[in-house]
Amino acid sequence: MNVIIVGAGQVGSSIAADLAGEHDVIVVDRDDERVEEVNYSLDVLGVTGDGTAMDTLEEAGIGDADMVIASTDNDETNIVVCSTAKAVSDAFTIARVKNTEYLRTWERSNRAFGVDFMVCTNLLAAKSIARMLSLPAARDVDLFADGQVEMAEFEVGAESPVADQTVAEADRFESLTFVAVLRNGSVEIVRGETVISPGDRVVVIGCPRSVRGFAESIAPEEAAGGTEEVVVVGGSEIGYHVSRLLEDRGFRPRLIEQDDERARDLAERLPKTEVMKSDATNVEFLEREHIGDAGVVVSTLDSDEKNLLVSLLADRMGVKRTIAIIDTAEYVNLFETVGIDIGVSPRSVVAEEISRFTLEGNAENVAFIESDKAEVLEIEVGGESILAGQPIRESARELPDGVVIGALVRDGTFITPRGDTIVEAGDHVVVFAEMDVVDEVTSQL
Repeated sequence: MNVIIVGAGQVGSSIAADLAGEHDVIVVDRDDERVEEVNYSLDVLGVTGDGTAMDTLEEAGIGDADMVIASTDNDETNIVVCSTAKAVSDAFTIARVKNTEYLRTWERSNRAFGVDFMVCTNLLAAKSIARMLSLPAARDVDLFADGQVEMAEFEVGAESPVADQTVAEADRFESLTFVAVLRNGSVEIVRGETVISPGDRVVVIGCPRSVRGFAESIAPEEAAGGTEEVVVVGGSEIGYHVSRLLEDRGFRPRLIEQDDERARDLAERLPKTEVMKSDATNVEFLEREHIGDAGVVVSTLDSDEKNLLVSLLADRMGVKRTIAIIDTAEYVNLFETVGIDIGVSPRSVVAEEISRFTLEGNAENVAFIESDKAEVLEIEVGGESILAGQPIRESARELPDGVVIGALVRDGTFITPRGDTIVEAGDHVVVFAEMDVVDEVTSQL
């Protein structure tokens, strides 16, 4: 495809990196330095200019574009870009927005604003956090095959029952496949004899019931905790949506918001959430409200530094797990190193969602492991696939190293893949693949 990406910031650059290998990508941005950087680092074409201006879009080749992705930090700019592109071309348009009101309007209309697909940064980030909180000890959770398959990543603590066990010893769940261990910054495909060490991050794929069973075994103290133990700090849009989604899952969270008017509004909109008006960095308040007894503190304030501070305070007070919104994606690893348990970058989440939507071929869904170390792909098996019509152990001989078949769904039924499982055309397989073999695997399957 010919793809125009308007906005060369973190989101746009990430999308361009994902698409550049398979498509002709042109990146548009007002900042000449950004354009030059993307042009040099990703080997894509760059155009300096205003993406809402017709002259700029024409210079970028709007007449031949198959897709236009508007990914600037301004909602209105992104909507105007899509509207302009739709007026003068047949390109499929994707707009990134933060304001959920735009998303709600778009969902209730027939492609309002000239936008064919809209992604909301704040809502996606909140959904990502809510999925993690619904599964004990999870660092990342993604659903495949209409929710019948779940991929989850867990960090193994020193006190975890599976610490220092082999995968064969830890694998006590029928519908679960261990696929990888993330260790010292690298990805290791697991075997039965692989030892799970404290500090490892384990990636599993299976039916949701088995994944939850594994989650409860890996961190029984978190599974036993009550749903009232979640504290959300900051009544931002993300904080509101996290609380709302947790209410829907049966939680009764507490939310701390400093602004009086915003706190009253949130209290009215969140009937199952206890809204407290205070400065979340006030140690006396935190001690008085026994925040240290919480199972999880989620910080969704308006700056990375504030979220880091709140998370460190919560950790010092004894909170079991801290999750923080980190707007600058490059800070995630740094902040996790200095004390945050899980950093969530809304920009990375929305970039992944847009990249997922632009998948081609048989791939129907994708999740990224540690941003760029590996992918989990859902693929519908075609008649020409090397998987079709033969046992998995035979197909595995033709696949490159660094690939694991994690799950199989046939006619709506979950099947645990084993060596003698015969895959049929039309099956949906969920595959873990190291990043350097993803393209090869996708073409084979």
